Amino acid sequence: MALGARLELRQGQGLVITPQLQQAIKLLQLSNLELEAYVDGELERNPLLQRDDRDNEAEPEVAARESEDFASDQIPDGAAEAQMDMSHDAESSPGERATGDSAEAGQAGGAIDWSRAGNGGSGFEDGEDMESRLSREKSLSDHLHDQLAAAGFVGPEAAAATVLIDSVDEGGYLRCDLSETAERLGCDLTFLEDVLRMLQGFEPVGVFARDVRECLMIQLKDRNRCDPAMLALLDNLDLLAKRDMPGLRRACGVDDEDLKEMIAELRALTPRPGASFGGEPSQPVTPDVYVREGLGGMWNVELNTDTLPRLLVDQRYHARVAGAARTEQEKVFVSDCLTSANWLVKSLDQRAKTILKVASEIVRQQDGFLAFGVEHLRPLNLKTVADAIGMHESTVSRVTSNKYIATPRGLFELKFFFTSGIASTGGGEAHSSESVRHRIRQLIDAENTEIDVHSDDRIVEILKETGVDIARRTVAKYREAMRIPSSVERRRMLKEAV
Repeated sequence: MALGARLELRQGQGLVITPQLQQAIKLLQLSNLELEAYVDGELERNPLLQRDDRDNEAEPEVAARESEDFASDQIPDGAAEAQMDMSHDAESSPGERATGDSAEAGQAGGAIDWSRAGNGGSGFEDGEDMESRLSREKSLSDHLHDQLAAAGFVGPEAAAATVLIDSVDEGGYLRCDLSETAERLGCDLTFLEDVLRMLQGFEPVGVFARDVRECLMIQLKDRNRCDPAMLALLDNLDLLAKRDMPGLRRACGVDDEDLKEMIAELRALTPRPGASFGGEPSQPVTPDVYVREGLGGMWNVELNTDTLPRLLVDQRYHARVAGAARTEQEKVFVSDCLTSANWLVKSLDQRAKTILKVASEIVRQQDGFLAFGVEHLRPLNLKTVADAIGMHESTVSRVTSNKYIATPRGLFELKFFFTSGIASTGGGEAHSSESVRHRIRQLIDAENTEIDVHSDDRIVEILKETGVDIARRTVAKYREAMRIPSSVERRRMLKEAV
């Protein structure tokens, strides 16, 4: 067979991720603190970049004109704020009250600087920086969130658990008032206490305690050593600190030998269960977006302009240094600086507008939570939001990571609002998973005698009669997640109680 060289032409398609696109992707997923650090570095590297210290309202015409140059698919020009209809129609469901589309409902409350608007169209499709995620030392918060994802929490229960996890300090203690948190979330205190009890079963043992006594008690329960004598010892930790052994013996009702063993057992526990986890120290969270109740039944959604870097390209300085450039290397350097500066400003522009667009759609979807509380969270996923605003799911995923929204019910990460749902037997709107769990709990709480106890199969039948299409294994999973015994065990417990 003869060998020879020949020239062939082939046509194909492929995705080329340019350095500029990589930069845009990186900016989109950065938190506001990380973005500020990144911009500071660019300001040091690029002499053509400078901070824009002008008043937001100073040059609205210039801002709008420069934004129009590249914003082809965006919220209306100059929109720093979107208003969502929040009229509470008594005949509509909580999830149906928001009627404004975030891509069309933006209303300018004043011109926005052009480095803080942007293209709200197609997003960035590259993957996340997995290497940096995997190399980062896991924090206690990461560890707890991982367990939450594996525990099967869904809907409002998962949302409440997320709020409690975010209230845990580095030592593993819960630093929030349950009554205030329940009021803020619009849920019953009993519901929140049930969620807390489930979270106190997470690792490391002792987390989510509200004081040292509770922390040690959780650890003793895990070792099956929380007997009356130990409880008495925990109730008198002040005597232990004073080394008042006679007082401790009387309080616990034990002799010297037993007391020594109890104290040794207590000292083997850890008063700071979260201290073994590393990771970066927690940083104060600043919201990227604000949601406020407006006039005429509207939710006002606006960017937090304090967290958005305001940059300008110094055209005068560029003209001066470009004219003074003599060598080819100098000309290339000046040209590269100008290209990089322009792209960074436009990338920041697009990042801000994309965050506003995604946040506005989330508010439109979850206005029931804002109005009535955590039990009115609608089933929501990334695809629903992405389809509504014409973006890719990966873009929505990046936007909702490390971005926070301040609402009348508190400060939440945007991912907080994504919940799973249960299908309806009639083909109607899906039921929130937590509302289904709540119904299961109500059915079981209503059991008074052995005859009234419902098996998982019977619960499935009852729920289907009310329009909830659910499988038996899902009922069992929800029941176990709520730490509710099986029907056999419940019958035995009711029999013993009689």
